[in-house]
Amino acid sequence: MRAGRIWTVLISAGLGLVLFLPLIAAVGSPLLAYRQPVYIAAGLAGVLGLMLLALQPLLAVGALPGISILRGRRWHRLAGGALVLAVVAHVAGLWITSPPDVIDVLLLRSPTPFSIWGVMAMWAVFASAALALWRHRLRLAVWRVVHRGLALVITAGTAVHAALIEGTMEPLTKGALCILAVGATLAAMAARNSAR
Repeated sequence: MRAGRIWTVLISAGLGLVLFLPLIAAVGSPLLAYRQPVYIAAGLAGVLGLMLLALQPLLAVGALPGISILRGRRWHRLAGGALVLAVVAHVAGLWITSPPDVIDVLLLRSPTPFSIWGVMAMWAVFASAALALWRHRLRLAVWRVVHRGLALVITAGTAVHAALIEGTMEPLTKGALCILAVGATLAAMAARNSAR
């Protein structure tokens, strides 16, 4: 096996561990033992959203081994759509299990600090999706600045939201996934700026 191929396998395996161990740990959490299935699905949709968020910047700049930048950008758009669906599933599932709590969160009346960060990230995800649909109507430079700004809000808001919640996600794997999401976003932005 060539050195390049070994490097690709090692990077892919490491990335897979950081991405999927939090999901596996969350599925096996004892805190889910007596929860309703819709609540479990809502929580796992949140974990899936964080996983997609960690992949998004890597796909956008073609940083994943074996995936060209053009293919990566196509996957970036598809993963963006999947991220919107994950956010909707997360919020809708929580709404079904406790509408008053979700109303308090959406109206910024919730006493839990993590909720503000989650709502901020949610609206930024929706704004980014809308921006992507209108991309061809905007000047490219404007679109890039706004899209990157929203990406920072989404990533920071989601990472803080996840970090502040003490729930089904195991702390170490959750921390690693949050660090990957933030680090990948910052590295992708730095790479794009240096490529100009």
